[in-house]
Amino acid sequence: MKTLIQLVVNGETVEAAVEPNHTLAQFLREDLGLTGTKHGCGVGDCGACTVILDGKPVNSCLVLAVQARGREVLTIEGLAENGKLHPIQQAFVDKGAIQCGFCSPGMILAAKALLEQNPKPTELEIRTAISGNLCRCTGYQKIVEAIQEAAGSMLGKGGVVK
Repeated sequence: MKTLIQLVVNGETVEAAVEPNHTLAQFLREDLGLTGTKHGCGVGDCGACTVILDGKPVNSCLVLAVQARGREVLTIEGLAENGKLHPIQQAFVDKGAIQCGFCSPGMILAAKALLEQNPKPTELEIRTAISGNLCRCTGYQKIVEAIQEAAGSMLGKGGVVK
């Protein structure tokens, strides 16, 4: 039996009837068409489905849609404003950190959550923050550099945080 839920996704209130076993990732992708949230492993190991739920990064494959009732969700689609990429998204492009792109939405949202809590993270803090997000391409160096650059630009200094 479906349950009616209402939540805020990317700043807009949405309402839908969902099956009790429907995950937040399924809800976002299938019901709302927000396919930037990737379905990876389905068991919370890869981080491809990372979204920000009430300010904290979560694996949306491990959260039931009904558990998000009344809460606020940010997906990768909610980052860009007025057609302009968020500084973290722009830094990923500029640093060549996108690679195949499958992990990028989760990486970017994990980085956003980190930079909101800690605007000047060390390299170790960045690596720790994204440790739940797996990249199967060439590695993490460009991703870390992109987050460092985004941190610098978000501080308005344009420099790299070391």
